[in-house]
Amino acid sequence: MTGSPTAQIGPGALVLVVGPSGAGKDTLLGAAQAMLASDSRIVFPRRAVTREASTFENNEAVTRGEFDRAVASGAYALWWRAHEHGYGVARAIDDEIGKGRVIVVNVSRTIIADARQKYQRAFVVLITAPADVLAERLSTRGRASDGDLGGRLQRASLETDGSPDLVISNVGAIDDNARTLADFIAGLT
Repeated sequence: MTGSPTAQIGPGALVLVVGPSGAGKDTLLGAAQAMLASDSRIVFPRRAVTREASTFENNEAVTRGEFDRAVASGAYALWWRAHEHGYGVARAIDDEIGKGRVIVVNVSRTIIADARQKYQRAFVVLITAPADVLAERLSTRGRASDGDLGGRLQRASLETDGSPDLVISNVGAIDDNARTLADFIAGLT
């Protein structure tokens, strides 16, 4: 993420959903989004990612060149690089937050500190799972762009979770965990 604003963006809220690969972030986000579909105050923007879009993620595929040009032009409110890919969230979220909406997005833990400085109300939701569950999910996902699974699992154990406001251990019923996430998000409106 670039730059440090002079005034924080608000009055809406930004929900930063973080967690290790294989924790089921996109699955829970999709289920929570369906549960909250009738509330126009809550927005789940698509991320731009420099890899093919998948049915499991709310992403827009962009080339590395497109991504680099968008970063250079300031088109992203949030952006980062991880696992040899670029990720960005359109600057339009700043306007939505300014209008009082709650923005919910899957991001890297590396941008938490900057986001908390940029937005008046930034909340962190950590979605996680035991290491054996993560390993099984990653191996069955079979996404070529995941790269080295061992490296992803090792990264999952790093202490960079950014003092989460909510922790969901994503084992058991998806609907129950998604309801916990949806209730937290709805409580911010």
